[in-house]
Amino acid sequence: MPEPRQGGLRRLRRRSASANTGQPPTLPALRNAKIAVLPVAYAARKAGGLGRRAAGQSKARVDFDIQARTAQHMFEVLGELKGCAAKFGQLLALYELALPPELGAPYREALSRLQDSAPAMLPAAVHQAMAAQLGPQWRTLFAAFDSRATAAASVGQVHRATWHDGRRVAVKLMYPGARESVRSDLAQIRRMAPLAAIFMPGADVQAVTDALIACIDDELDYAKEAAAQQIFAAAFAGDPDFVVPRVVHQQGDVVISEWLDGIPLTRVIASGAQQERDRVGVLLLRFVMNSFTRTGLLYTDTHPGNFRVLRDGRLGVVDYGACSPFPAHFPHLFGELADAELNGTPADLKAALRRNGFLGIERDFDIHAFKTMIEPISALIFPRTVHLTTSWLRSQVLRATEMRLSNVVRQLTTPAEYTPIGRTMLTTTGVLCQLGVQGALRDEVFAQCPELAAVLERFNLGEGPARDASTSATVAPRLVSVPCTSRW
Repeated sequence: MPEPRQGGLRRLRRRSASANTGQPPTLPALRNAKIAVLPVAYAARKAGGLGRRAAGQSKARVDFDIQARTAQHMFEVLGELKGCAAKFGQLLALYELALPPELGAPYREALSRLQDSAPAMLPAAVHQAMAAQLGPQWRTLFAAFDSRATAAASVGQVHRATWHDGRRVAVKLMYPGARESVRSDLAQIRRMAPLAAIFMPGADVQAVTDALIACIDDELDYAKEAAAQQIFAAAFAGDPDFVVPRVVHQQGDVVISEWLDGIPLTRVIASGAQQERDRVGVLLLRFVMNSFTRTGLLYTDTHPGNFRVLRDGRLGVVDYGACSPFPAHFPHLFGELADAELNGTPADLKAALRRNGFLGIERDFDIHAFKTMIEPISALIFPRTVHLTTSWLRSQVLRATEMRLSNVVRQLTTPAEYTPIGRTMLTTTGVLCQLGVQGALRDEVFAQCPELAAVLERFNLGEGPARDASTSATVAPRLVSVPCTSRW
């Protein structure tokens, strides 16, 4: 059966381009058509697959082809859209580094076109948007204001300015119409959530999708973003390693913060010396680990564009739209799983996965295959110094996402409340691998998660896993010195 025709979509695209007034395209019909075609195309592939099977092709071969083509189509469409669709695509792609080449090329090309595009709003549109948010006399708030954007984001852009008291500031302005476009995208993405089952058939994809959507929707609330940034600025004030710019003013869809001069992390990734890459990578991990212990919030948007290396060597961190409350019980849960893996039996690990909601009660599961799958990751706990590379990450993601029925990872699920922790762990690992970090990363994790340090100590002593005498369940020891809050 042929793929659905794209003629209507092309006509909408031409209409959007012809109506360009210096603002990003937000035509709802165009955006909805791009996303809505995904489940239609998937249904067409499924129907076509029945004919292929009737003609003698194996079910496994047909299913694989359907899954591969659907994944490729998803990445391609999501990569073409600004706003939440592009963010959603980033999460699915693990920042595009670890995708299988046959699935990732169209997505990477589309995302690259977005990153290389000029700022979306022309000066006249910027002035109109600023007046709508701050009032017709908005210019009196500034001693100087550069109408040309210095950076573009998925739902807004940043301008350099001088506040009326002489402070240099960054003005983050949301694109007019972006909120409506994003929420329209979210409604479409929620409807296409069942397609994600091609990656993890055992997961409650609707619950996880809803959690991701909630995180993205939060990024549309600039008042909430400013409040989170103020919490981080107070928690890290005077820190010898980090700088969080203070919020100067927030009103409507505008956040004004202190300006940070520094070398973008993207430049360090592209051309930094290895020693500097190692140093900055350790700092980045330290910031993420300290975020939840100091603030109770998890910094989930570890994108390279959100970090600057200042002249004095400190790491500057911007953009606090994606900060989530950290579940206080997660460090204990993580320690319990690690204890079962390193110090217990395969049966202990299987029971711990079921007990904590990562495996359905009735679902059969090859725990030995799972232990083999995660061995390269769990082995990172042993050496004090590790070296992370993109090739290592790619190999792990390829193994975890391989589209075959015997892939045990596809039988797992993730409780929705841990979705922000998963996002943070995956994207932080992606940036560390881009940097090619070699350093004492384990020490940074142990400093904030003593439960994990206790697991390794028990392993070295050969004591076996900790156990709850009342239930005989493997548990991690509760070594509470600081609250540990972390999205996996």
